[in-house]
Amino acid sequence: MSSSLRKEKLSAPSTSAAVAYTTAASLGATTATVDSITATTADLIRDSTHLVKLQKAVGIASLGSNHKLANAIVPASELIKLIPTLRDLAQNKRAVVLHVPISSASDLSDVLSVRDSGCALLRSSSAQQAVDFALAAALSAQRLGTPFIHCFPESTGAQDIQVYGPLADSVEIASFMDSKQESEGALSPAETAFAMVSQALQLFDTEYSPITYAGAANASLVYVTFGAEVAAETLAEAGAVQISLLRPLNVQAIVEKLPQSTLRLVALEQVVQQPTPWGPMLFDLAAVLHSKEWDAQTERKRPIILDAVSAASPAAFSTQQLAQVTKHAVGLDSPAHFNPAQLVGVVEDGARAQSPADLSGLSLEEKRQRVESIPYGQLLRNMFKDRLNVANAAESQTIWGDAGRTETNPEFGFGQLATYERERAQLAQAVGEVLRDVNVPLSKALHSALSLWLGGRDNAAVATAKQASEISTLLEAEAGAHPALETIRRLRGRFEQRSNWLVGADEWAYDLGSSGVHHVIASGLNINMLVLDTAQYPFAAENKHGARKKDVGLYAMNYGTTYVASVAVYASYTQVLQALAEADAFPGPAVVVAYLPHSDGVFSSNYSPIDVLQQSKLAVDSGAWPLYRWDPLTRDSEKRFQLDSEKLRRSVQDFLKRENVLAAVGASEAQLSGGLSASEEKRTGARLARKARGDVDALVGGLSGPPLLVLFASDNGNAEEAARRIARQGRRRGMDVRCMGMDEFEVDELPFEKTVVVSVSTAGQGEIPTNGREFWKALQAASINLNETQFAVFGLGDSHYWPREEDAIFYNKPARDIDRKLAELGAQRIADLGLGDDQDADGWETGFGDFEQRLWSALNMDVVAGAGNEEEEHKRTDEENKVISNYLRGTIAQSIADTSCGYVDEWDGKLLKFHGTYMQDDRDLRAERMARGEEKAFSFMIRVRLPGGVATPEQWLAMDRLADEYGNQTMKITTRQTFQLHGVLKRNLRETMRGINRALMDTIAACGDVNRNVVASANPLQAHLQPEVARLAADISRHLLPSTSAYHEIWLDDKLVAGSAEQTSSVEDHEPLYGSAYLPRKFKIAIAIPPENDVDVVAYDLGFIAILDESEKEILGYNVMIGGGMGMTHNNRKTYPRLASCLGYVPKHLAVEIAEKVMLVQRDHGDRTNRKHARLKYTVDDHGMDWWREQVEERLGSKLEPARPFKFLRNGDRYGWVKSTPGLNNFTMFIQNGRVANFPGGKPLKSALAELAKAHQGNFRLTCNGHLILADVKDEDVPRMSELLAKHGLDNLDYSALRLHSMACAALPTCGLAMAESERYLPRLIDLLDKVIDEAGLRQDAIVIRMTGCPNGCARPYNAEIAFVGKAPGAYNLYLGGSHTGERLNKIYRETVTEEQILELLTPIIKQYALERNQGEHFGDFVIRKGIIKETREGKDFHDL
Repeated sequence: MSSSLRKEKLSAPSTSAAVAYTTAASLGATTATVDSITATTADLIRDSTHLVKLQKAVGIASLGSNHKLANAIVPASELIKLIPTLRDLAQNKRAVVLHVPISSASDLSDVLSVRDSGCALLRSSSAQQAVDFALAAALSAQRLGTPFIHCFPESTGAQDIQVYGPLADSVEIASFMDSKQESEGALSPAETAFAMVSQALQLFDTEYSPITYAGAANASLVYVTFGAEVAAETLAEAGAVQISLLRPLNVQAIVEKLPQSTLRLVALEQVVQQPTPWGPMLFDLAAVLHSKEWDAQTERKRPIILDAVSAASPAAFSTQQLAQVTKHAVGLDSPAHFNPAQLVGVVEDGARAQSPADLSGLSLEEKRQRVESIPYGQLLRNMFKDRLNVANAAESQTIWGDAGRTETNPEFGFGQLATYERERAQLAQAVGEVLRDVNVPLSKALHSALSLWLGGRDNAAVATAKQASEISTLLEAEAGAHPALETIRRLRGRFEQRSNWLVGADEWAYDLGSSGVHHVIASGLNINMLVLDTAQYPFAAENKHGARKKDVGLYAMNYGTTYVASVAVYASYTQVLQALAEADAFPGPAVVVAYLPHSDGVFSSNYSPIDVLQQSKLAVDSGAWPLYRWDPLTRDSEKRFQLDSEKLRRSVQDFLKRENVLAAVGASEAQLSGGLSASEEKRTGARLARKARGDVDALVGGLSGPPLLVLFASDNGNAEEAARRIARQGRRRGMDVRCMGMDEFEVDELPFEKTVVVSVSTAGQGEIPTNGREFWKALQAASINLNETQFAVFGLGDSHYWPREEDAIFYNKPARDIDRKLAELGAQRIADLGLGDDQDADGWETGFGDFEQRLWSALNMDVVAGAGNEEEEHKRTDEENKVISNYLRGTIAQSIADTSCGYVDEWDGKLLKFHGTYMQDDRDLRAERMARGEEKAFSFMIRVRLPGGVATPEQWLAMDRLADEYGNQTMKITTRQTFQLHGVLKRNLRETMRGINRALMDTIAACGDVNRNVVASANPLQAHLQPEVARLAADISRHLLPSTSAYHEIWLDDKLVAGSAEQTSSVEDHEPLYGSAYLPRKFKIAIAIPPENDVDVVAYDLGFIAILDESEKEILGYNVMIGGGMGMTHNNRKTYPRLASCLGYVPKHLAVEIAEKVMLVQRDHGDRTNRKHARLKYTVDDHGMDWWREQVEERLGSKLEPARPFKFLRNGDRYGWVKSTPGLNNFTMFIQNGRVANFPGGKPLKSALAELAKAHQGNFRLTCNGHLILADVKDEDVPRMSELLAKHGLDNLDYSALRLHSMACAALPTCGLAMAESERYLPRLIDLLDKVIDEAGLRQDAIVIRMTGCPNGCARPYNAEIAFVGKAPGAYNLYLGGSHTGERLNKIYRETVTEEQILELLTPIIKQYALERNQGEHFGDFVIRKGIIKETREGKDFHDL
């Protein structure tokens, strides 16, 4: 086989170096090399964002990218620490390859330990294979969306290896990446992976296969190895199957490779320290021989399985030695295991555990050692090594030891461990007191060592035996220096953080009280129990004495404060490792219930591998022995219970249901009086839960430092960030820190807090943010004594937000109020009020830095070395959310099926936007409902994808009906030329979506980080061209539509059709244009036909301006405009609106392709780290138009032509009747702000339009100004339709031109971003301005006026001649100077103006305009010419006054 890949020779110093070089040179993917992952096992376990830990550990910055591959070379010894991370990678379908060098049997054992992590597992057997397989793994990982672990033999010394040049331009690679497997949908995940890897391996010169066979064609004995090559010449009459791709295991391929003559299968394994009597491959072979694939071979006899396990490589056996092994194996007639290296004298890499011996006459210490001989005991020793402290024997009937022996006293078993933990707490207290007592003379070395230990005493990586020895030596050197040191010297044997375990068997489950299981759970101490269950499946309800066994795991979960795991080493070895690590890391009691089925008891040596494997498989698969992990301290209640098998016992299911997704944290349910209100019950329950958590903390660690409570109230996240920084700094100083929102804390508990720090931002006119208002109300009404409480307050505000001198009182008012009130209640102010000002050089952080210094100085707290170095829990980013969503699925299906609440979580909420819907709540009702303790009045907005804004009467009627049945009985014609429904409840979402689809419309990509609805001129002067641009809008929309089938799966189908978010084995969806991360931000496209600019074409990311021939009968092509966008943030000069710049001209046949290329440049180069800087407009300003032109032309494969001339005259709509194409007519109706409703006390507009739709024979066109066109009315139908219009007053166009050119966004009450009214207020304001307009004689003179409730710009305010942008209720920024044609930005004229001030400011300007304007001069041009406002030439100048 010959490959066309470009090849070169490399002299590499090691195989690892060759792998790193080839992945970088061929794939352009940086490969991080890691000596050691510094995060401890506990850190990795306790942090739910394992992916971030891996990123930091291996230095990979591209894990969130779909089109970039992440590679890392990781030592095998670090893999066990990464088990949670590996599972995350698999679950979230990350294209990551971990290359693991193998130098010994120990390394290979570590690799096989993580074989059930969900990652594909590939092994190469030579240096050249390592390079080739590394590339194959990388390519397959990208195609499958599956992480790979690729292990390879490490060798050092110069070696010539064939490597490959860049693959990006390779036709073969491109073909591989674009190809689709035959019958891919019908293949299992294992078959799909096998086929993909096979295809990838065919790219190289050497003939490779994931599974190969060598040796005699009719062999009766066949060896099976994991990636280790057995030379054919050494096999003689035997055969060998080499499985290079062990995970996912392709059973069918193995069955096909085995000769029909096979009578014995020998797992030839190179492992050490395995926890079971057999190597890991034996279980795979047993599964193969009991699979449906094998059973389909009806004429084949099932071979005997033998296990040949040693530390020697299969390649180390000579022909003669392998012949001896074969002869020995042929003589075995039943399943057995043996050591082939010992048999023939091959030197091994490591030693195996000794076989169990007779138990009689063993001492307690010998029995403890015996625990390590069972599978789980050996796992404990392998994981925790010298830290392991097994305080009893597995045969003990109680947690204290055996009855009648001296070991039953408190110094043994549970008593010993309890004493150890309590003495550690005493030691911590003594160390803390010594460090704080300036009178105790400590050497610098001892002070540093004690500080380090105190801060990290619960961290096994810090509180090590070595550190304990060093401290003891220092203490001895300073013996007698001070009496306070004597307690520390006495307890010096407690410095080490040990892994404490009690190991028991079935007897413990029959009487939880007498056995002591209850005592451990109730103690709250950091003690772990491993309870072995040897019962055979099916389980008997009672033992031979008639006693009924209790479910230890369920009992512990019901208690509410104990970590619980149910494991089975013969079902999932990797899950056992993860459970043991989590139990060790849990700061309290932990119970691991482990399945070890055998009728003869725990230590029987009479095991049958097949029987045990079958027992485990049957018990787990049936749900009789579920595999799960339960962590009651996990912050996210939905993640507290992790099911690692497919089925649960009914008793566990009932527990989950009763605990409401495992949300309980107290030891028992609160008993509340019947007279409590719902809100009071909620608050009381939360208080009891916090108390329970506090009791647990006190039992576990006791004295972790002075307490610190940090409270925050924040609307935009800055005050919360400040609070969390204080919390982090407090932990670094050894303090016991709690950090929470104000409304989560009860004011009545303040007197019990020693130190309180408050961080609060400013909302509206000096108002407390939403998540602090209930706390503030309670604080104002409180009559508590805070004499024992000390406090400090930090406020965040903007001194220029309210520019008038009399409004200065609003600056940081919440912080001032809280500071004053706490002092009034007797609390001691320890630091003066800190004020963060957005106008400072570094914003609020300038004042925060000063506040922090004063705070820690007042508390006299120095940083404690090693304390609190853990990072805050990683907040998932939008980019990560998209990538892990499985192509926009997330858990949307489950969320909308959950009828217990009206909302979805934050991350599904973000994904729902891609499906065309936003979660909102009625803000008019928010405060009232919160006061009653109810959830917000949640509902959903649904936006339709309607390219070009064209709808049939039937579609109009369908939307009208859906608005009545499921919405708030109104529709909105949006500024994006489409329909919008509001008020849809979660339970009605799916049926509403289906109704839209039944009307031949959809909502996909109407929102989200994708190309959204494409808009086009609705009523151009050249009416005959409208259908063409409408078709172009539809073509572009269709071409740029996401390919995911998630939309149809979730909303339209009755069952899943393309996988689910939980699938990890293969990818059935793909996004050829977007990739799994989609775009950095939303992407909008508009098409305009001059001289009408009714779409505001330069306000979009991408705009097409039609260039016509001289007769204006035909569109020749388009000027391509890029970089428009309206959104910005108040007082953030780094954000600004921008109008599009011209990229060039293209003939019309290239329009769709140019749209794709522009979008792809933005996909690859847009800012994915800062969403406020992620729109295309910033990418344009960051790189420049020349760079953009080069990028687009490179992708297009041709040059853009220079822009061609055009002229716009207006950007409003043409109202009334106008002629369309011959024989057809259009009528444009004024729909104020696009709202279609039957207004109370007004005209029934919605009903009128429905009647019109029933009579209309043409189409409707929605305009980008929120109005409606009755389109394509035949000449003969004009009288009839005019009569209908008149009947309902829809022909009334006797409005001022100002009103006809007005536009407002929806804003309150549904928009969560609105700071002020817009749609509900602008009509009233125009009523007032119309009086001024009439007095000035300007009623028929058009002035474009727009309003939005926030600065995000949905109604395109920043290119209007007059604009109002909400800042707070009743207050707006006033902008002037936009162009009447929409081609110039306006500029701020006055900040924070009220209605009265608006009228005062605009009245004289309007009157001056009436008197002094030039002929044909528009208002926006006039205010610039007169110097009333400065002209804005480009977006970056927008904020310059």
